[in-house]
Amino acid sequence: MDIDDAYSNGKYIAGAEDFPPRWLAEAAAFRDQARARSLARLGLAYGDGVRQRFDLFLPEGQPQGLMVFIHGGYWRAFGRESWSHLAAGGIARGWAVAMPSYDLCPTVSIAAITRQIAVALVMAAREVDGPIVVAGHSAGGHLAARLACEDLLLPMSGRLKRVLPISPLSDLRPLLETAMNDDFRLDPAAAAAESPLLHRKRAGVGCHVWVGAAERPAFLDQARWLAETWSVPVTVAGGRHHFDVIDELGVADSAMMEALLGGLGA
Repeated sequence: MDIDDAYSNGKYIAGAEDFPPRWLAEAAAFRDQARARSLARLGLAYGDGVRQRFDLFLPEGQPQGLMVFIHGGYWRAFGRESWSHLAAGGIARGWAVAMPSYDLCPTVSIAAITRQIAVALVMAAREVDGPIVVAGHSAGGHLAARLACEDLLLPMSGRLKRVLPISPLSDLRPLLETAMNDDFRLDPAAAAAESPLLHRKRAGVGCHVWVGAAERPAFLDQARWLAETWSVPVTVAGGRHHFDVIDELGVADSAMMEALLGGLGA
């Protein structure tokens, strides 16, 4: 098996090159609308770095709680600016939505990114009362799952109620053999330490794994491994591939949003 090909997504998605500019345009339009209604607080700092910032989108009235979305990009690409429109589903259900950026490999390690996201979560939690849920996609799915691991210190962990790892990378050990590891610089110990699959899930935190049925077999495996190891549900979304599996986050009454927010609220 060609391990690099196994973890390659774009070459197997028709029109893959059209997705990033579309995401960016839709996100910019959403931010403009939210700013016009005074429902956006942009570029809030959680650390000293220029990428250590999060955007916070607010519903009308008192938020039901805080939803956090962590973007993907193999820990090497993208930022919060491409995903603002995915806050629409949470906002419509009365939740505040925080979207952090983080430093990227190879400038920092994956372990450092995990620590940054933990700090971002704590800082965002100071802005909004109530329960907290976290969704993340691909590398962001890894980070969402890491927040649910009991080894990670979270001073507000009692408020964290549910995580939704979407197309997550739950076991990083296969990535040791990829060309991408030139940027990740993982060794076996670091890959194991950052693999949610090899950690116990935090008590009291629910988890629902999500993946597209049309994704690469490696991502279907990664999702299944995490669900089976943690004994949590997994949804294999029919017809969805790695780039469009996240679309349901922007739809308030979607099955994905129900899995993330159903039964919760202040």
